[in-house]
Amino acid sequence: MIPRPELLSDLSGSYVLTSGATVSGDFPDTVRLALPRLDPRPGDSGEIEVRRDPALGAEAYRLVTGSRGVEITAGGRAGAFYAAQSLHQLLPDASYRFSDGASWPVPGVRVEDAPRFAWRGLHLDVARHFFPKREILRLIDLMAVHKLNRLHLHLVDDQGWRVESRAYPLLHEVSSHRPRTATNYYREPDTYDDIPHGGYYTLDDLAEIGAYARSRCVTVVPEIDVPGHASAILAAYPALGATGEPHDVLDRWGISPAILSPLPRTVEFLTTIFDELIGALGETPYVHIGGDEVVLDRWTESAEIVAYRDSLGLATANDLQAWFLRRLADALAERGARAVVWDEAFVSGGLRQDTIVMPWRGMGVGWRAAAAGHDVVATPVYPLYFDYAEAASPDEPMAIGDAITVEDVAAFRPAPEDWTEEERARVIGVQAQLWTERVPDPRTVDYRLWPRACALAEVAWSGSASADFGARLAGHYGRLDALGVEYRPPAGPHPWQRRRPHRPSGVRVVDVMARIDSMTHDAESTRPSM
Repeated sequence: MIPRPELLSDLSGSYVLTSGATVSGDFPDTVRLALPRLDPRPGDSGEIEVRRDPALGAEAYRLVTGSRGVEITAGGRAGAFYAAQSLHQLLPDASYRFSDGASWPVPGVRVEDAPRFAWRGLHLDVARHFFPKREILRLIDLMAVHKLNRLHLHLVDDQGWRVESRAYPLLHEVSSHRPRTATNYYREPDTYDDIPHGGYYTLDDLAEIGAYARSRCVTVVPEIDVPGHASAILAAYPALGATGEPHDVLDRWGISPAILSPLPRTVEFLTTIFDELIGALGETPYVHIGGDEVVLDRWTESAEIVAYRDSLGLATANDLQAWFLRRLADALAERGARAVVWDEAFVSGGLRQDTIVMPWRGMGVGWRAAAAGHDVVATPVYPLYFDYAEAASPDEPMAIGDAITVEDVAAFRPAPEDWTEEERARVIGVQAQLWTERVPDPRTVDYRLWPRACALAEVAWSGSASADFGARLAGHYGRLDALGVEYRPPAGPHPWQRRRPHRPSGVRVVDVMARIDSMTHDAESTRPSM
């Protein structure tokens, strides 16, 4: 099983589960959603019986299979859903393919299980390359199979805006597309494909994505990254910038000096966007507001912004950035959502105490955030940036650097043993990031995510990967095959997966970590990739 359950013991007896089997008791619809290819039907009594036990945690469950059928006891809807996912993994790989009237042997087992971390996330950057709604729904299904429960959608960056706005329609009319895309290797002369790229999700799309995710126990975490990474926004509404100058949607990678103004009109704009997002997605407990890689030069060059900073009694542009992000977090709190930020925002200081910090620059700054009383979701570049190649080989598809392997992910400990018990308790989860500068299509998304996301699921659910993870993963590939996942094979890519070749050691991830970790000790380290 992946992820590994807390307890799994063999029992005598077995059962044959048929397509269309009856599910009864509590949460029957949840179990049906978890087992779509088995097509279970609700009934008063039947082969799968589900009971709620309030003494269990909301995501906890017990699963017993044997000659009498299947018994599920769950603390809540999510527990029943995950029990059904575990039940499915007891069946042959072929059960992940739809077949009419099939029957499957179920071995006798007892499973007792609950997750180690509440936040078990995947991040997908849809700003650099857009992926249509069908790919988001498919990713949610694959996350559900692996008991991952947070989908972080990076919806805006210099290279594109990806959400319809009825209040500010130029965002989706102008900012959602660019005329061309950079094709050069990292730190080499710019080259372009001269092919227009773009797309956006309508508010109706977001409503569907939010509902679909919730039904599968996944929470969508939208990200509107501000005040930097703002070229696309300013291409539509330049008056929201620090200078008012015109901008284009960026067609190259990296970051730009484009920055939103911190003035009240920008806060009003963003709160309107938050209202549209939350109104479309439905229940939205978290909204990510970025705060990373901000080039503050144009704030210090603007007499209007400097005067506004002084009127607030703030001494530096960094203080103003902290104030701006806190104002947005306050607005989100009024709407029932917690703000999430990248670690630069923590280093700048001044965050609301309930703001969640994602320490992408390493667990050193994560430790400081936890010690300061912030909840932390572990997101370090190494080993959780899946845009890095899995081997230092030209056979790999083009990547920013190398190498992060399945084994690296499996060895990660989100809550380090040398932290205090209180600091470890502040680590509420772990999340992998897939930035898409060099991920142009859904097939490459599959290749980059899987099977590394299987290792992520193991660490997120169980707290660590056991010594037999590799053997269990080898058995799991058959399920991925049946689900149609174009994962990276253990021996390396198939010929058709190679794409444009990777240039090994262009960026070594160990060197990146040393550089960016050192920057986290400087409150003004807002531009590490410039």
